[in-house]
Amino acid sequence: MRNTKLITLLVLLLLVMAVSMAQAQDRVRVRWYVGLGAGTDAPLVAAQEEIVADFNASQDGIELVLEIVDNAQAYDVLSTQIAAGNAPDIVGPMGIRGRASFPGAWLDLTSLIEANSYDLSDFDPALIDFYRVEGEGQLGIPFAVFPSFLMYNVDLFDEGGIPYPPSSYGESYTDWEGNEHEWNIDTLSEVAKLLSVDINGNDASMDEFDTSNIVQFGYGTQFSDVRGRATLFGSANFIDADGSAVIPDVWREAEHWYHAAMWEDYFMPNAVYSGSEIMGGGSANWFDTGNMGMITIHLWFLGWGTANLDASWNFGPVPSHNGVTTAKLHADTFGIMNSSENPDAAFEVLTYLLGERAADLTSLYGGMPARLSLQDDFIERTVAVQSEAYPGVDWANLNWDVVLAGLQHPDNPNHEEGMPSFLEASARYNEYGQLVDNNADEDIDAALDSLRDDLQAIFDAAM
Repeated sequence: MRNTKLITLLVLLLLVMAVSMAQAQDRVRVRWYVGLGAGTDAPLVAAQEEIVADFNASQDGIELVLEIVDNAQAYDVLSTQIAAGNAPDIVGPMGIRGRASFPGAWLDLTSLIEANSYDLSDFDPALIDFYRVEGEGQLGIPFAVFPSFLMYNVDLFDEGGIPYPPSSYGESYTDWEGNEHEWNIDTLSEVAKLLSVDINGNDASMDEFDTSNIVQFGYGTQFSDVRGRATLFGSANFIDADGSAVIPDVWREAEHWYHAAMWEDYFMPNAVYSGSEIMGGGSANWFDTGNMGMITIHLWFLGWGTANLDASWNFGPVPSHNGVTTAKLHADTFGIMNSSENPDAAFEVLTYLLGERAADLTSLYGGMPARLSLQDDFIERTVAVQSEAYPGVDWANLNWDVVLAGLQHPDNPNHEEGMPSFLEASARYNEYGQLVDNNADEDIDAALDSLRDDLQAIFDAAM
């Protein structure tokens, strides 16, 4: 009798297992590849595995499979998978540079968005356009953003009796004589000169200013390459729609301005001053020294970027140029590969990650949610976290509105878009940056023309 019951239980168990296996086999398999950006650290891996488990338990049509590859190998591994016809379905999170490293590999989401009547109303239209690439379509849906903004040292402004930058985009700057000016590159330059001080207390607007003994600078663009810093003047790139190397006029103008700021007007550190003790002895974190009046920087700078700064600071708007404001943007999203055999299922997973789990994932990866409905909670959470970690800053009363408003002025095309032979091309324009930042007498136009010619050779060799 006992044997009969045992046999019956075993049969039932085998039937259950068979049904489960059949159901699993009926599921569409969607592979999620993590490695081009955040997500490879151990604590993040566990959290992502939990999200995968939650999704798989929430429905019975799709089996989501997580693939995590260390960032150091992730680009090569994905290239190999693509070449072998074994690419994943979804890749992310990844920034613009990560996406641009695989040109032509991404699915245009336009038809899937339309077919599913996917609601985009929770995003700033400028961010939707940000992921719309000419000739390729809608390559992503906004997810996590790292806006840029001006940060200024309040104490240095107070010490010099200089009015603060405007508190919002479109607001005029009222100078020390009560005159109003557009908050543009020219106005920023004049303010930066007043904030640049030599060892005797003279500022850079004075004839007595000692350029060999500067102890404080007015402006700097930190943690950015040549393309990033040039974007202060407008959106562009070193490659045109036909694949030819170009030096856009607006970037040529920017490079002349930067070189003059370093070597003629001396309100921005050149390469020599950048490595000096007053700028941190080569640490490159100028603002943290307390000897920098203003910088243009991204959201990821907060906290660690001012950990040692014994001064009050605040956010301000990025200045305009020729009536146009460009607050360059770093942003992460997820892409569907155009080789996916299950784009509909992949899109269902994508909308789960960027919708129901957007708050969890942006918190996990450390970015600001692109969803408008989640941004207030993000600010509150950021204030609480940063207040505990860095209690010397009045985080709650910083000008967070201007940080959010910068998302309305993203650079499109983005300064991190791809180029043929990207590593070689970026090494060449970084070489240009080193040359002009180290040499007061460098001919900017000649150096830029040489850069263009060399980039063209690099692009041609890659074709």
